[in-house]
Amino acid sequence: MLFDSHAHLDDEKFDSDRVFCIENLKNEGVSLYINVGADMKSSENSIKLAEKYDFIYAAVGVHPHDSENMTEADLITLEKMLAHKKVVALGEIGLDFYYDNSPRDIQRYWFKKQLELAKKTDMPVIVHCRDAIGECIEIIKESGIKKGVMHCFSGSPESAEILLNLGWYISFSGSVTFKNAKNLQKAAEIVPIEKMFIETDSPYLSPEPVRGKRNNPANVKYVAQKIAEIKNMAFDDVAKITKENAKRFFNIEE
Repeated sequence: MLFDSHAHLDDEKFDSDRVFCIENLKNEGVSLYINVGADMKSSENSIKLAEKYDFIYAAVGVHPHDSENMTEADLITLEKMLAHKKVVALGEIGLDFYYDNSPRDIQRYWFKKQLELAKKTDMPVIVHCRDAIGECIEIIKESGIKKGVMHCFSGSPESAEILLNLGWYISFSGSVTFKNAKNLQKAAEIVPIEKMFIETDSPYLSPEPVRGKRNNPANVKYVAQKIAEIKNMAFDDVAKITKENAKRFFNIEE
């Protein structure tokens, strides 16, 4: 059975069939998944989903896209959320210099503040990073955070090596299946399977062969298949090891 370590089933794209998608996951071979917050509202929604389903866990945090709207009061609220028994990480947080939906200085400020909160509460962190890997790594180093995962990794093998040396995990999404993702596939080659998660980032980044359609956690099997191909491993071994990695990292007992 598979563990989708990062999805957003609270997204409006699932409004018409959310319950079906969730209740069909075990039939599709997905026994655990984490619904990840991207702002204060989606963090609340992630907790509500986790409360409703025993196999769903939640992460809470403010994505760089929404950091311009973040306040000091939100940090206090997030700290309270992190104490919830079904909340297993702070995230997704980070930097996004591709879209620049929030000014970069504000992104940096709230990324650092949320890392400080993770350290204070001793919670793992889930980091989003796009077109800012150098700065992300430097901020992570400065924070002293040792328990983190770079979600939906899109960097180079060299960047992956730096993160691994910091003790971090690397999570691969459907983008590793893309035909033009040769550099990313090289990164997957060098990341030890014991330091790897798999995810869908649903409803985004649908993998081959369903690229172009709305993604959902059932499609994490295609990521596992690609990792198995890259690492010359059995599919079942990839599924089992990545699941155990994520359970250990997020302190989940099944």
